[in-house]
Amino acid sequence: MCNNMDWSPSHPCNSVSSKRRHRSKQSKVQIYRLSRKRLEENVEEDMELMNLKLYLENQSIIEENEKLRKKASLLHQENLALMSEFQKKFPHLDRLSTTLLLLLQKH
Repeated sequence: MCNNMDWSPSHPCNSVSSKRRHRSKQSKVQIYRLSRKRLEENVEEDMELMNLKLYLENQSIIEENEKLRKKASLLHQENLALMSEFQKKFPHLDRLSTTLLLLLQKH
């Protein structure tokens, strides 16, 4: 059995113990590296998933925006046509008067 009196670098007990400690440190470092690598991979996957969700959300917003632009354009054309019609009926009124008259008729 090894005891404190037998200590020497070449003593078998000390070399085995040293190897075990060294292996233990190596394993911890390897586990730490693996854990860190897995963590980094998970973060990358999470970022990719988040980017995909944001991309799809942006596409949806772009589509909705395009629909609203088309609707606004149609409403503008309709407004111009109504204004033109109204001015034909009341040629003596200017554009501001026509607009005010239309607003008053709605209420």
